[in-house]
Amino acid sequence: MTYRRYRVWRTGRILGAVLVLVSLAFVAAGAAARAQQGADAPRKPVVADGVTAAGVPLAGLTQAQAEEKLQASLHRPVALAFRGETWRFAPQTLGASADVAAAARAALRAPEGTAVRVDIEVRQKRLRRWANRFARGFDTKATNARIVLRGLRPRATRSSFGQEVFTSSLRTTITSELRSNHRSRIAVPVKILRPRVTRRDLGPAIVIRRASNELFLYRGSGPKGMLVERKFGVATGMASYPTPLGSFTLVDKQRDPWWYPPDSDWAAGADPVPPGPGNPLGTRWMGLSEPLIGIHGTPDAASIGYSASHGCVRMLVPEAEWLFERVEEGTAVFILDA
Repeated sequence: MTYRRYRVWRTGRILGAVLVLVSLAFVAAGAAARAQQGADAPRKPVVADGVTAAGVPLAGLTQAQAEEKLQASLHRPVALAFRGETWRFAPQTLGASADVAAAARAALRAPEGTAVRVDIEVRQKRLRRWANRFARGFDTKATNARIVLRGLRPRATRSSFGQEVFTSSLRTTITSELRSNHRSRIAVPVKILRPRVTRRDLGPAIVIRRASNELFLYRGSGPKGMLVERKFGVATGMASYPTPLGSFTLVDKQRDPWWYPPDSDWAAGADPVPPGPGNPLGTRWMGLSEPLIGIHGTPDAASIGYSASHGCVRMLVPEAEWLFERVEEGTAVFILDA
C-alpha cells in the first residue's frame, strides 16, 4: 500500500465514523423530543380505585375500556338447568338492555370504593313471550294407563308423568338475575303432573269373539298381555242384526231390569216386560256405550253358542250374574270378528 492510498483509506474511515455519530445524535434528539412531547401531553382520566358497576371492578380503566368490560359482563348468557340438562340464552333474547355508556361515565366520576348503579331494563312483555315459547317446548302431559287390544288379547299400557313450567316464577327469577348481573345457574321451576290412571287402577277387560260366540274376562297383566280369568259361551247377533264390532265400555248396570221394546221392526207391537222368569234380559243387564246393545242373561239357553240375538250378547243367567259382580261401569269391552 502506498502512502497516498493509505491516507485516502484513513480519511474515509474517519468520515464514516463522523456520519454514524451524527446519525445517532439525530436519533437521540428525536427520541428525547418525543418523550418530552409525551410527558407534556394530557393523560386520559381513569376510574378510581375500588369502583365497581353491576359488580364489575373498573379501577384504572379509561371510559372506553370500562364500557368494553362492562358490556362483556352484561352480555354473558343466562343458564337454565333441569335434571342434568342445561339451556343458555343471551340477555337480549330475554328482553334485557342497559345504558353501558352512562354507567362508564358515572364510574369515571365516582370517588374511590363507589358501587355505581347500572340501569338494566328487562322488558316483561318480551320475557313473557319467551317464557311461553320455552314452556311449550318443555311441557309434557301426563299419560294415563289404558287397556288396548293387541291381536286377540287386551294389554295394559303404562302411565307416565308429565311436567309443566311455572312461567311466572321463572320470569321473576330471570329478571332478578339480569338486574343483579349474577349468572348463577337457574333451576327451572316445574310442576310434576301425575297421571290420573295407573296400571293399578285398571280393572278387568271383556273380549267377545263374535265368530266363535265366546266371551273372555281378562284381569291382571302377564308378559304377553292381560290374563284370562274365565271364558263363557254366548249368543251374538244374527246376520240381519249383527253385534257391532269395535271398542266399547260398560255404561249401565241393572239388576232385575225391565225389557222395553226397541224402536225396531222386529219389536213392533211388543209390550214392556217386567222383571221375572220370562224377561228377555234375564236378571242382569250390562249396557255398552253402543246404544241399545248390551250383555245380559237369557231364558233361552238353547241360543247360547249361536248367532241368534238382535245384536246383544246373551249369556246363561247364572253366568251373567257372576260376570255382573266382577265388572264395573267403565270396563273396557272389545268385540272382534274372530
